Amino acid sequence: MTAVNRLLLAAWLLLLGGCTGIPDGMQPVSGFDLNRYLGRWYEIARLDHSFERGLSKVTADYSVNDDGSVRVLNRGYDAASDEWQEAEGRALLLDDAATTASLKVSFFGPFYAGYHVIALDPDYRWALVSGYNRDYFWILSRTPTLDDATRAELVALAAAAGIAVDQLIWVAQD
Repeated sequence: MTAVNRLLLAAWLLLLGGCTGIPDGMQPVSGFDLNRYLGRWYEIARLDHSFERGLSKVTADYSVNDDGSVRVLNRGYDAASDEWQEAEGRALLLDDAATTASLKVSFFGPFYAGYHVIALDPDYRWALVSGYNRDYFWILSRTPTLDDATRAELVALAAAAGIAVDQLIWVAQD
């Protein structure tokens, strides 16, 4: 392998690794219990991105695969095409001790992106999730809706984390 090829490979690996990083100033939840996090989550709000554009009734289901990785099944309804859209992926904890709420998720082979739970209800009723940068952000809940007080609290937490809360898309779950 030539020096140029090694340099290109190193740059490519750094670029891919950068997609799993944690945004500056954010801290993933510690004391994380993956088993309590498993199950169904409803997407309450998100920032816009092409792979979910126009979807309502969005859910994420997490379960453990035979190899110990996490099966991720994201599902949403596209009213324009009157069809359900589904994406299945695989997630791995970034922390070997499995106590920090940072995972890497892949829907496309060897390409992973960060999934960092930056705030989590003590009873695992809601979660704030960031990607590798502040352009990827979700508010998740165990129920399809949140009361106004909880919703306001979560928006305030997101704003304090530097999320553009004025750009949140509130997902219809009915």
